[in-house]
Amino acid sequence: MSSRTARRRVLRVALPGPAAPAGPGGAGGAAVAVGEKLELSPGPDMLAAEEPLEIRVNGRAVAVTMRTPGDDIDLAAGFLATEGLIGSAADIAGIRICHQSSPGNDGPGNVAEVTLAGGAVIDDDRLRRNFLTTSACGVCGKASIDAVRVRARFDVAADTTPVSPAVLATLPGALRAAQRVFASTGGLHAAGVFGADGTLLVLREDVGRHNAVDKVAGWALRDGRLPLAGCVLLVSGRASFELVQKAFIAGIPVLAAVSAPSSLAAEFAEEAGMTLVGFLRGRTMNVYTGAARLTGEADG
Repeated sequence: MSSRTARRRVLRVALPGPAAPAGPGGAGGAAVAVGEKLELSPGPDMLAAEEPLEIRVNGRAVAVTMRTPGDDIDLAAGFLATEGLIGSAADIAGIRICHQSSPGNDGPGNVAEVTLAGGAVIDDDRLRRNFLTTSACGVCGKASIDAVRVRARFDVAADTTPVSPAVLATLPGALRAAQRVFASTGGLHAAGVFGADGTLLVLREDVGRHNAVDKVAGWALRDGRLPLAGCVLLVSGRASFELVQKAFIAGIPVLAAVSAPSSLAAEFAEEAGMTLVGFLRGRTMNVYTGAARLTGEADG
């Protein structure tokens, strides 16, 4: 199985009574009286695929991430870039997704082989220090921020591109409308890069929000678009420290999320000179840092 979705037979259970609207792949809630019967109906359902991807650099295993297959070359490139293990697309000579044959699977394999260009190296100490300080598990907030600053190549604070709150308010709807796999499974995160005018430049979906961001960053790296100056990164879940650091390293000045940020995410965004927006829902939002980038425009 190496597609983005998988079909599985399920038993749908519906409670009697007035039901709430159903979301993708499931029934809504209901009020049930004692003694009323459940409605049971077997049938197929679509699930978001989840498989491991091993990333190897010059034959050496660097990481394994659980992801939704698709855009794996972008994922491998973006992971190496946003974790500070490479500096630019020029550091990569090539990326190959290994093919494998097994019963029921004739598609691409789950190994991304990255070959570095001549002169590009990833030393052991850099690799060890990188994953210690970017695990987002509270090793040390200040040390984590300092470590990311050392790896950053772009001056995000100097990017003063204004962004209208009215434009920001339109982005979640645009993101959801472009989520093709989510529409059939309800089980994927999304990351989308928008221009300051609200134009969607790229969208990637994945079971892991960090993978979705890496896929976006990998697309930008391979397309020669880094830094993503003047852009907004919108994520479908919460904004963690890890996502802020990936946006920062990609040169993105504005990170918006439909849910909440963590305390360390807000701390890092403030020190990095980024704009961090959370709870972007409907016509309301919370601006945690970098409010100076937001214009006072309203669309009436």
